[in-house]
Amino acid sequence: MDMSQPKIVAYLKTYCGWSEGVRAIMRKHELPFEEKDIINNPAFRWEMEQKSGQPLSPCVEVNGQMLADVSGEEVEQWMLAQGLIKASEQQPDAPIDSACTDEQHAEMARQAAAEGRIRFVE
Repeated sequence: MDMSQPKIVAYLKTYCGWSEGVRAIMRKHELPFEEKDIINNPAFRWEMEQKSGQPLSPCVEVNGQMLADVSGEEVEQWMLAQGLIKASEQQPDAPIDSACTDEQHAEMARQAAAEGRIRFVE
């Protein structure tokens, strides 16, 4: 197995269960990655859509390979299959296969209101 550090760029939402699942996998495997917040920076959302060919997130680019509209669980499975990480019995510190909680939705709405932005529901 090639265990060299993969180059990872993750297009994530600030508050999102799916996005937090991707972050949890990165923490679990101690993988450095570049996070591009598609909520706070619309240019990153545009970049994600151009690279992935679709508007849904999270999207994770690993060594140039785009994993579009993916869960943390799917990212981990793909990286295991590619030999980029080793299997680990350690449990992730957040759910890796679930949507936003009501609390996360409320925080997104609170933040958008505080910043004077309109919140679009997907």
